[in-house]
Amino acid sequence: MIDRELDKYLPRSGTLAKAMRYSVFAGGKRFRPLLCILTAKALGKASKNILPIACAIEMIHTFTLIHDDLPAMDNSDLRRGRPSCHKKFDEATAVLAGDALNTLAFEVLARDTGNAKVIEEISHALMEVVIGQVMDIESMNRKLNLKMLYAIHLKKTAALLKACVRASAIHLKATPKQIKALTNYALHLGLAFQIADDILDATATAKQLGKPVGADEKKGFPNMVGIEKAKALAIKERKAAISALNMFDQKADPLRGLAEFVVNREK
Repeated sequence: MIDRELDKYLPRSGTLAKAMRYSVFAGGKRFRPLLCILTAKALGKASKNILPIACAIEMIHTFTLIHDDLPAMDNSDLRRGRPSCHKKFDEATAVLAGDALNTLAFEVLARDTGNAKVIEEISHALMEVVIGQVMDIESMNRKLNLKMLYAIHLKKTAALLKACVRASAIHLKATPKQIKALTNYALHLGLAFQIADDILDATATAKQLGKPVGADEKKGFPNMVGIEKAKALAIKERKAAISALNMFDQKADPLRGLAEFVVNREK
């Protein structure tokens, strides 16, 4: 469903369109759109009402991946099991493809939601992601502690997951209590996701992950606390995410299952 909607939104002709489509349809998990859809389900609302939000956030996520892979950032030649955008095309095209996806995302939000609060929420989250990336880059030359690592990933990873649930909930007119609970869920989910990602970076193969491994070897959770402690931290965040949903009934079970998936995934 998400891929069909993305296909409708993305341009089709020209090198820029090819680069955008190459990265968007590279076979990702669609984790963030799914989070939007399951938020709607938890609220007892039709998921079709938040499809523009789900697609826009996936475009923004893809934009961040394209730019993260650039030589000036993480310098990664592989993404989702195939050459990164700048390797398939060139650096200039990759930069512009990322820029175009980000711009298109906000066009979709403005036109198809007409909700200024939603746009504000996602804009704020994207700024947090950018700040988190800056913090991550600056940390390369600093000795980190666990508190600092959490602070980086609350922005770099958790902020966009938070936007998925908050933007969807705001658009669907959820209550303040529901939005607060979903926010807490997403923040813990984001930390669980990142810790699990760092564990996979330290234990899985490039073939399993579809991207180079060892990139976080010197700055990830396993490097700081060890593999077993990192696993315990991921489980702790998973439990906190699930507990945050206590006010919701069984309609939120898919969100609870998503928290389980985050920790148990193999790629």
